[in-house]
Amino acid sequence: MKENFITNRIRSVKYAVRGAYYLIKTEASIQAQVFIATLVIIAGFLFKISLIEWVVQIFAIGMILTAEGMNTALEKTCDFIHSDYHKQIGFIKDVAAGAVFFAAMTAIIVGLIIYLPKIILLF
Repeated sequence: MKENFITNRIRSVKYAVRGAYYLIKTEASIQAQVFIATLVIIAGFLFKISLIEWVVQIFAIGMILTAEGMNTALEKTCDFIHSDYHKQIGFIKDVAAGAVFFAAMTAIIVGLIIYLPKIILLF
């Protein structure tokens, strides 16, 4: 019997939430990013950032967590396929880590654009 669209979507959300939980529970890089995201969100309230700044900040946080999650999934897949060191697997992992680096640098720039002027005004 074919399940309906709504049932499939609910099941998909359940798997996605479980995956997010696994990431936060088991991966130090995600834990660090969630901690930093929490600090930045608190800073947003303290500095009373604008609506557009909230939107950009939330997108930056989402971009980082997404990149970290995809990197973790790719690394775990590579390790499952080829557990010993392999030059091509190393290249793949490095490229995935490079993507996280791009996301992190972009998020840092966004943070500086939002918060640096506000911090400067404090002094």
